Amino acid sequence: MPSRCEICCELLIAILLPPLGVCLRHGCCSVEFCICLLLTILGYVPGIIYALYAIVFVDRDEYFDEYRRPLYYYSA
Repeated sequence: MPSRCEICCELLIAILLPPLGVCLRHGCCSVEFCICLLLTILGYVPGIIYALYAIVFVDRDEYFDEYRRPLYYYSA
């Protein structure tokens, strides 16, 4: 489970660069990242809205396995 500081940093990054925030949370080859990148290309505000949704509401633990981890993921 990410700390509050990590979530706040991801939210700030998601507001500035939506695909980067989703990439940090879900990985670069995920469906969430591709959707966010497409929405950001089509319009900046839809990209921000989807990035915030993907960071706050999508549970990343159910999608992870050994091969799909973000860079800073650690298991306790």
